[in-house]
Amino acid sequence: MSGHFVTLLEGIVANPVERIAQLPLLTESESQQLLVEWNQTQTDYPQDKCIHELFEAQVELTPDAVAVVFENQQLTYHELNCRANQLAHYLRSLGVSPDVLVGICVERSLEMMVGLLGILKAGGAYVPLDPEYPTERLSFILTDAQVSVLLTQQHLIDKLPEGQAQRVYLDAEWQVISQLSQDNLITGVQAGNLTYVIYTSGSTGIPKGVLIPHGAIANHCSIIQQAYALGKSDRVLQFASINFDASLEQIFPTLLVGATLVLRGSDIWTPTTFQKIIADFQLTVVNLPTAYWQQLAQEWVNTLVLHANSQLRLVVVGGDVMLPSDVALWQQSPMSHVRLVNAYGPTETTITATLFEILSQWSSDINLKKIPIGRPLINKTVYILDSHLQPVPVGVPGELHIGGASLATGYLNRPELTQQKFIPNPFSADSHSRLYKTGDLARYLSDGNIEYLGRIDNQVKLRGFRIELGEIETVLSQHPHVQASVTG
Repeated sequence: MSGHFVTLLEGIVANPVERIAQLPLLTESESQQLLVEWNQTQTDYPQDKCIHELFEAQVELTPDAVAVVFENQQLTYHELNCRANQLAHYLRSLGVSPDVLVGICVERSLEMMVGLLGILKAGGAYVPLDPEYPTERLSFILTDAQVSVLLTQQHLIDKLPEGQAQRVYLDAEWQVISQLSQDNLITGVQAGNLTYVIYTSGSTGIPKGVLIPHGAIANHCSIIQQAYALGKSDRVLQFASINFDASLEQIFPTLLVGATLVLRGSDIWTPTTFQKIIADFQLTVVNLPTAYWQQLAQEWVNTLVLHANSQLRLVVVGGDVMLPSDVALWQQSPMSHVRLVNAYGPTETTITATLFEILSQWSSDINLKKIPIGRPLINKTVYILDSHLQPVPVGVPGELHIGGASLATGYLNRPELTQQKFIPNPFSADSHSRLYKTGDLARYLSDGNIEYLGRIDNQVKLRGFRIELGEIETVLSQHPHVQASVTG
């Protein structure tokens, strides 16, 4: 603290007319540590490649390997590529090209995977729509994104709002689509073109679409393949809905290394059922919401043995705060030998931004109320700043800002919000470098790991879902018998 006081005094002497809040507080060594040493994450990645191109390269390497499994169905890499190409040719005939947004409203199935890849191969960017969303929300997204083509399934007709988008039924129309070419397309898509637009809750009552380009997700896939040590022998569970970006971390890194993606069914799995699923499908990697993992930890502690053929090696948990008490339970269960990672990252930074690996001693030696969210991943930078964008000392709370190669382009049709949340990076010589203001309150621990403390605004999380209270208030205020509303 004395060093901070001396630094502040020196700043006042050197800049007597400057506001104190604008003066640096950190010593030179602290600045070097926080701004440089703990953010030395840069490495090379495929900057000129798009996701579907990287997938096609893997198809050439492992055409006969199983790419995706759903219940008792499966597709090899070659089969998945061919079907996606046929759909892509069809979508091109409908006018889909780079940066054209294509809606996809399907239930979990092999068709879902064909649909996602088909859109990207046609050059378009996909907009996921949950069939269980209220009609009003689906209608807003379709209108706001100006979706001209919508991929869906025949049995979902009654759940879809009326609109101008041309519907393509992946089940009923497949006989026609399957007559088209199975060859890869050349679309002219570049790394700066959009891959997808995912809508999140909005503080003004209006959902906002986050724009993610190919370069950002390609970089992230490269990062995750290294961080999770993914290889061709892995069998990865696809657990999250495609309406949430966590699904992409389960899908694309898997398909770009030649591993097998196992789609979760529509049934809700109890902990006992899930344990059997792990064994039956020989899963090696699973990525779970924190709330579901907590339930597993609480119930599996009483399980005496795992199935003998269980090959599970990695459990990634994210979406909410991880508690030491749940880690302690986990480490008393038969899963204690499995690698456990706590992941954190907003949609605007392309899925995961930081990771913390939980080691065995954390169950007994931890003195924190929450498990840390760790350090920035490769090619991502993290700064904890005060309201004047000055870095705060270790242990002092501040707003988490994230930069690097995986930032979103911004928000669809929301230039003012984009400018407000994506700001110039004051710590970079690159004039194009930006930081995303997360709205998350955090602090550095002495070892360089980051502890998440909460929000600086009214956003809340419920079982991993981002919810802006302003959106709830807006809906409540629309009721004719409600004069005013406050949520908290």
